[in-house]
Amino acid sequence: MIGIGDVRQAASRLDGVAHRTPAITARSLGTGVWLKAENLQRVGAFKFRGAYNAICSLSEVERSRGVVTASSGNHAQAVALAARLLGARATVLMPADAPASKRAATEGYGAQVVEFDRYADDREALLDAWAADHGAVVVHPYDDERVMAGQGTVALELLEQAPGVATIVVPIGGGGLVSGCATVAGAEGVRVVGVEPEAGDDVRRSLAAGKRVRIPVPQTIADGQQLDTPGEKTFEVIRRLVDEVVTVSDDEIVDAMRFAFERLKLVLEPSGATGLAAWLAGRTGGGRTGIVLSGGNVDAARFAALMSR
Repeated sequence: MIGIGDVRQAASRLDGVAHRTPAITARSLGTGVWLKAENLQRVGAFKFRGAYNAICSLSEVERSRGVVTASSGNHAQAVALAARLLGARATVLMPADAPASKRAATEGYGAQVVEFDRYADDREALLDAWAADHGAVVVHPYDDERVMAGQGTVALELLEQAPGVATIVVPIGGGGLVSGCATVAGAEGVRVVGVEPEAGDDVRRSLAAGKRVRIPVPQTIADGQQLDTPGEKTFEVIRRLVDEVVTVSDDEIVDAMRFAFERLKLVLEPSGATGLAAWLAGRTGGGRTGIVLSGGNVDAARFAALMSR
């Protein structure tokens, strides 16, 4: 388990490297609502925080072996950029159907991309096999304490920027972001609501069962949340510290993306909009609320297609 001290240490490593993203308010949201705009983070998503903290934590010998991860896009870009900044080689196992813009950005940062089939291949097995065969260090997208601590700096900043917040609303994929944020929120007595797409509610089902369950890989526009089971480490934190998990439909996600674009002048990818979607749908409770907008990596063609739904 990570603690608030791990998150503060991560914040020290990230100081001057990651952006301190704004906590945005708007009249259209009413009073007492803040949006933590991680779509404005380096690589366009919160993932840079965890990836940089993890790779920065490695020894020189470990970095010389190179790093490897598996990701559909945002963590891939984050690992690629963090590795370049810290002088390490990076390999990314990426689903063949990942958004082309995310693959292009990952390769642009200098990483090698190896494709796999997200619906047929075992991602974890592929990752472990690559690391064993090539001697690389795994930087897991979420099930890594260093990654979780780095992601927790989102909440650390938000609570400084928006004093008096009673609830933080956080998208859930593998659970790294919500685990880190819940670690900070738990230390401050702040409620945490996690948000999943309706088609990919593996965390909500796992909480109901009292153990990790596996579902078919979900068909949802929220590609960053297309996971079939929670992380082993992250689930323990979620079970202990997250107060509630709610879901949103793909149509509600699109509505939130449109609201952010038209009313707030913010571009969000589907996964980045799920927290706002839950708030707009009235599923997160009342009171002073901070909502994490986790990413904005969506190309113009896909954004236009989604807006025309």
